[in-house]
Amino acid sequence: MPAPTRSRLRRIVSGGQTGVDRAALDAAREVGLGVGGWCPRGRRAEDGRVPDDYPLEETRTADYRERTRRNVLVADATLVLTRGAPAGGTAYTLGVARRAARPCLVVDLQAPPAIESVRAWLAANRVGTLNVAGPRESRHPGIHARARSFLRRLLDHDEP
Repeated sequence: MPAPTRSRLRRIVSGGQTGVDRAALDAAREVGLGVGGWCPRGRRAEDGRVPDDYPLEETRTADYRERTRRNVLVADATLVLTRGAPAGGTAYTLGVARRAARPCLVVDLQAPPAIESVRAWLAANRVGTLNVAGPRESRHPGIHARARSFLRRLLDHDEP
């Protein structure tokens, strides 16, 4: 029996930053989900410019906070992937989601919950568009690979 998220979840959005943001877009494309979201003007990211193959719209400003707000508001819910306690922009994302009364789930990749519990959260919140956020690669080296692996398991229902 297929998990409930695939039938409803259609799109992943993120801001295109290195680390969790790009892992989310990569994993979604790999399983055939739509991708998108907002990135800062000039496609600003810590490694220079968000590559053009990520289909993101630019905000009016180069401020990361504007990008964060737009991605939270365009989505039905936000999934935050971390290693340890959320800090910096990741903590800001949580605050925006809470102030906007949007469902938000934090998953610590050091001890992630069962995939089925995250799928159940997606189904319970009827998530069609999911914002995925978390730290950048320079703050948590290896987070891209870890987040991508977790998201592939979450999104690809053929894997256990």
